[in-house]
Amino acid sequence: MEWTDETIAKLRALWAEGLSTAEIGRRLNISKNAVVGKAHRLNLPARPSPIRRLEGDATPRQAAPKRTQGPTLPPLAASIGAPVPALRAIMPAAKSSSPRATPCCWPIGEPGKPSFHFCNAAAATGKPYCEEHASIAYVRVRDKREDAA
Repeated sequence: MEWTDETIAKLRALWAEGLSTAEIGRRLNISKNAVVGKAHRLNLPARPSPIRRLEGDATPRQAAPKRTQGPTLPPLAASIGAPVPALRAIMPAAKSSSPRATPCCWPIGEPGKPSFHFCNAAAATGKPYCEEHASIAYVRVRDKREDAA
């Protein structure tokens, strides 16, 4: 917006009337922020705050009593009890005849039913399933280019 001498004179007159910045902006067809900025640059007198405060409402806060001594912690030696002997964790032995043989993890039956179990045949090297179940689990993906022909 370009401020002409005429609009500056109108701004000064409306400011002197005590209109709000929003109302002045509406009358001059400019934004409220443009009015605030120009009033600041023109060093127009400051306005009282539009927020009204009742003098009787403000109740003074009472100062907290000063501590004469900081909070005390229990002595460190009193909080330490007698040493408890550390227990070694003992893992149950694996139920496998060969340390390298791992059972097939293919589920058989419905989970939650008493007949549910795993295949337990010797798993193929590097796989969780035996050869038979690995052939079912790991299916080669066909090349999509074969379908295009």
